[in-house]
Amino acid sequence: MKRKALLFVLVMALCVGTASAQFGIGIVYDPTNYSNALLRYYQLQQHLLQLRASYAQLVAQYNFAVRMAKNIQNMPARYRAQFSQWRNTSASNTYGNTGTWVTGINSGQTGFVSTGYQQATTLLLPYNQTHLSGMTADELARVRSQYATVELADGANSTAIATIGAIRANAQTTQTQIGNLEQDSLSNDSDLNTEVAVLNKINAAGVLTLRTLQDSNKLLASLLEEQTILAKQQREATTNAINADIQRQANLAANITQVTGTLTNSLQTFRMP
Repeated sequence: MKRKALLFVLVMALCVGTASAQFGIGIVYDPTNYSNALLRYYQLQQHLLQLRASYAQLVAQYNFAVRMAKNIQNMPARYRAQFSQWRNTSASNTYGNTGTWVTGINSGQTGFVSTGYQQATTLLLPYNQTHLSGMTADELARVRSQYATVELADGANSTAIATIGAIRANAQTTQTQIGNLEQDSLSNDSDLNTEVAVLNKINAAGVLTLRTLQDSNKLLASLLEEQTILAKQQREATTNAINADIQRQANLAANITQVTGTLTNSLQTFRMP
């Protein structure tokens, strides 16, 4: 009986071959499991290398962020500069005709600008219709052109006063905004030095620059308008001089002809007493 049992165990062991089995304390070698274990070990090594590379990259990024987050020490003392303050116009008001002008050119309010300009300038009187009807066509054209020059100059001057007044009226507010922007830019407060905060300050500086350029363009436009009117006035003076010379030459020829004809007739009709 014992022999049959022993024979049965040997046959079963031979039949199993390289299959995984364990009897008592003996272990059977399985190549498939061994290959899978080696593959998993290699994969773990690759994951470890990737983790090391990722860790090194994160450390580098962190160190770079720390360096980028450092502020320049004592920025106000290094970069803050003092600029001249806006000053308004002031003038004596001896005869009471300059105060409204000063108010208008400092505030830009239309009512003060118009009234102040009229009070401080000589009133332009209109021509009498009877006088106009008695003028020649050339004289009437010259009078209308000169009258238009004065009216255009009045309009350009009033516009320039209003522009200057508006800029001066907003100067203090603009100065305050520039001061706030400067203070925020030189601040060491971390909330004012985040990426979004810096971009916002850059945008604010850009808007202030555009506003300043717009005011400068307004002043340049007013100056150009006044220069255009001055050029018109100079052209009128030159044109009137040329027209007067043409008329003088025409009258001179007619006068010479008349004098010559009269002199010839006088000589022909002259008789000694």
